[in-house]
Parts: sequence; structure tokens; C-alpha cells
Amino acid sequence: MDMGRERLTKGLLLRFGLLSAAVLLCIHVYLKTPWRGTPAVQMLAGPIRSSQDRRQHSGDQRDSAGPNRGVKSRVSYIRTLKRNGPATRRDGDGEELPTPCCLPRRPRRKIPRWHINLEPWASESRSLEDEAKRFLDYITTPQVSCASLAVEGAAPHRRRDAWAACLDPEYGLSRRMQSKHCRVYSFGLGMDDRVLERSLASAGCEVHCFDPGLKQLHTQQAEMWLHRLSVDWRDPNPGLGSQHQHSNTKKLATILNDFGHRQVDVLKADMESAEWKILENLLLEGVLDSVGQLLLELHLHWAGFEVAGDDASVVRYWFSLLKELERADFRLFHTRSDPIRPHIFLHRSTFNASSAYTLSWVNTGWKV
Repeated sequence: MDMGRERLTKGLLLRFGLLSAAVLLCIHVYLKTPWRGTPAVQMLAGPIRSSQDRRQHSGDQRDSAGPNRGVKSRVSYIRTLKRNGPATRRDGDGEELPTPCCLPRRPRRKIPRWHINLEPWASESRSLEDEAKRFLDYITTPQVSCASLAVEGAAPHRRRDAWAACLDPEYGLSRRMQSKHCRVYSFGLGMDDRVLERSLASAGCEVHCFDPGLKQLHTQQAEMWLHRLSVDWRDPNPGLGSQHQHSNTKKLATILNDFGHRQVDVLKADMESAEWKILENLLLEGVLDSVGQLLLELHLHWAGFEVAGDDASVVRYWFSLLKELERADFRLFHTRSDPIRPHIFLHRSTFNASSAYTLSWVNTGWKV
């Protein structure tokens, strides 16, 4: 009985040993065999290197290729994929290179903000006098110089140089005028103050004038397009009936999309006290990235449409908007006060300031 158990135990141990040896032999053969389709991890992530080799390899690449090497390699990689497919990318010696795990990321779209950042108060007293002094000093001091100005002619009841665009070569407008790729948007009421637009149109610009009081929806007059439309800080509410919709006013982003325009070289706007809310919308939605120069008339005799708060808070809000404009790479190059307007600042005549100023900014970071 005991001898039978002993033989059975030895037989089981022998079978277990043979089975273990066979498994180990299979694993050894599997690891030593150069499989072409198996090492998925290495195909995705590249050959494994030590930390020292990685540092030396990356340092050699940086020294030989320069700071733009990453961008160039990604571009060449995408082009190679289009020609040869994902599995045939090769280096200069003809050897296959490992395929990266993912394509370059697309640039993220800017997320619209809900409110602007208010600047600190001009003084601890938070007085209207201090806020008004800071604001008036800001709008009457150009930040960059412009040697060549395109100004309006002798428009009726206006100063000769009230509206001005900068033609200095460094800002690109003159080059785009010569190549007939210049586009101008002008928002306002009436046709009496369109001398600058006519001048730019005759110089080769595509000029669009927007006036909600026009009789026809779209028409062409001389060298300009006229549209029965105006800019607003909000689009019409689709939930309202058509008889209550202000369908002739839209946000600038909507107008650009409807017209299929991506850039505007010159944006001129005289919005009769709606400029503050419109400017806020343009800043919050990042629309001004598509604008080369901004010509704007500011009305200071009252706070403006839908601008609330006491007088000191209103001026602080105005100043904060202009500082946001500066942070968006816009620099003031031309400023003029209207001599025929009364000197009234927020219903007061104590600051010796005109009730209307025409300002011109150039986008120094604009890509043409």
C-alpha cells in the first residue's frame, strides 16, 4: 500500500517537472524570437532608453535642430503619414522609425468671458475727480506714433482730421491697400461723414458701410457697399415674434460670419453712446483679434446704454474697457476732441472736457 502511494507521488512530480520545463522553454523561445507585429508598446512609444541616454539624445537634437525642431518634425510627420501611411515613416538612412502615439494637438479656441476685469480705483477716496482725471489723461495721450495718416477730408461740420487710419508700413494697411486685399467696416448713421471711407475705397479697399436707416437691404453706391444693418452687443432674441425683432442689428461676430469675412483691416464705429457695451462684447468674445485698426467715437456726456452705477464707477468701467483693449495689443495713435460739442462730462461742465472724442487704435499684434 505504501509503495503504491510512493510510486504515484513520484509520477505526479515527474509530470509536473516536465510540464514546467516545457512552459519555460516556450516562454524563452517567445522572448528570443524577433516578432514583427508583437511589440505594440515599442511601436507606439519608441525604443526604451535609459534616462542618461534620453538626456543625451534630446540634448543632441536640440543643439542640431534649433528651437523650431519640434514643430518641423510634427509637420513633416503629418506629411509623411499622408504619403506613405502610418507604418512606413523612415529616417534619412532608410530605416523604419517608431510611430508616435498621437498627432499634434490642435490649438484651443478662445472661450468667451462673461465680464471684464475692472481696474483698481484711481485713488483710495474713489472720487469722480480722480477717476475722471485718469480717464481723460489716458484718452488724450497717444501710445504709439504714426507718421502717415489717412484722414478724412473737409467733411461738413467736422474737423478735417477727426477720423484717421495709420498707413505706416509696419502695420500692414498700406501693403494690403496696394494688393487690393484691404477691407473696411463702417458703422454709423447717415452718409454725411463718409469721406474717409470714400478715400479708402478709391485706394483699393473693399468698403462696407452699415446704416440701419437705409431703405434697401443691400446696395452698391460708387465704390462702396451699403447694408441696412448695424452692430449691437447682442443678437436678436429668436424667441420673440418677427414684428418685435430688431433684425437690422447684430453682433459683429455674427455679421462677420454671415458675410464670410475673417478679417477687417479698419473698423470705424460711431454708435451714439452704444459704443461701451459694443466694445465690451468685442473684448469678451475676442472678435478684435480679427481687426487691424479700430476707429471709435466716444460719447462722455452720459454713461451710455445699459451702463449702470454711480459716476465714479461708470468712469472706472470706461477706463477698464480701454485697458482691456490695450491688453489685446491695441495702441492709441490718434485722438481728437469734437470742438462743436458742448464741454459736458457725465452731465457736468467742471472737467473742461469735450462730450465727444474720436480715437484711433492699431492692433500691434495683428497678423496679415
